[in-house]
Amino acid sequence: MFFSGEVFLAIREAIKLSKFNAMQLITRGAKYMQMLSALLLFCLSAQGQLQMATEVIVGADRPGAYLPLLYGKSVAVVVNQTSITGHGHLIDFLIESKVDVKKVFAPEHGFRGKASAGELVKDGKDTKTGLPLVSLYGSNKKPSAQQLADVDIVVFDLQDVGTRFYTYISTLSYVMEACAENGKSMVLLDRPNPNGYYVDGPMLEKEHSSFVGLHPIPVVHGLTMGEYAMMLNGEKWIANGKRCPITVVKCTNWDHKMGYELPVKPSPNLPNRSSIVLYPSLCFFEGTTVSVGRGTDKPFQQIGAPYFTDAKTSFTPVANEGAKHPKYEGQKCYGYDLEEFSLFYVEGLGELYLHWLVEAYKSAPDKAKFFTSFFVKLAGTHQLQKDIEAGKTPDDIRAAWQEDLAVYKQMRKKYLLYPDFE
Repeated sequence: MFFSGEVFLAIREAIKLSKFNAMQLITRGAKYMQMLSALLLFCLSAQGQLQMATEVIVGADRPGAYLPLLYGKSVAVVVNQTSITGHGHLIDFLIESKVDVKKVFAPEHGFRGKASAGELVKDGKDTKTGLPLVSLYGSNKKPSAQQLADVDIVVFDLQDVGTRFYTYISTLSYVMEACAENGKSMVLLDRPNPNGYYVDGPMLEKEHSSFVGLHPIPVVHGLTMGEYAMMLNGEKWIANGKRCPITVVKCTNWDHKMGYELPVKPSPNLPNRSSIVLYPSLCFFEGTTVSVGRGTDKPFQQIGAPYFTDAKTSFTPVANEGAKHPKYEGQKCYGYDLEEFSLFYVEGLGELYLHWLVEAYKSAPDKAKFFTSFFVKLAGTHQLQKDIEAGKTPDDIRAAWQEDLAVYKQMRKKYLLYPDFE
């Protein structure tokens, strides 16, 4: 459910003009937020401005478009727990369809999607199918020539969430590079981008390239995996300007103005719509002394630290699936529950929300230690940290991105496979 552009602006301006600042607003409690959300929905319904998504058919559920390309070929698949079809997991469906699947390549979080962020995922064997499992995380981020020697074609099917630092697009880049270098082709089964209704954030600078940001795109890139693959080829970002022979099997009944409720969580710490909507704005905190709620039942839906002693809510991170050693493990963190806030503000706004980051820095007792070296990798530039340290407002910080974003948006148009939000 999404609001028209005019209503987005009205909501944003109303909140900006509110007597409450960002931190005060989210501490007013769920009751206040729900009342405001209900009022907004009532007004919008009366104006007929709500947009409801029709049933989306993902690429994996269009077998007639890709099975003929796989028969008679030796196939490798890049999949995880999100690679599902109406018939079950993609691997099971391909095997039942008599496709010759040779091996499985698994991204960060592993084939079943249970590993913690950054955790080493080992090679192994799938207990159900007996297929070899090859990790594409850790020291082996790119399939080797040997690993592709018995393969003719690679099927790629991962659910992305639309941000530069979510590593599945880096895995896509490396797999396309390996295919281009070794004479292999790719079939990409596309899925909607749940944050595909806007573009925002600083552009990555080449000197800050890493696995959480390989190429010069903004933090929120506004592309599906299929569109991003077209950009990788078109902009010659694959090593040595090579191109990967690729067929993108598009989704149907989806465009960039629509939302998308993921049927399976894409990684352990993005369990629901609220976390996915908040993720682009909150992931910056991973490079600070503030917790994003890993090790709790609300990861990426709350922020906190032991030093936010004036905050009214609290949580204590503990080891759990997907967070073996969370930040501030076993320590009480005081902070802010952002779940309700995400439902009517962040999702409707269509921009990164920097107020929490700016306010958290102001509240930090030791500002010299607030940022870690990982922050610059996440931002893709050192300028964001410099601007926050210099006391710039969120609006001033975002204004500096606009020229680069305008250039990127023009480039992006060349690779769109679905109607755009503008």
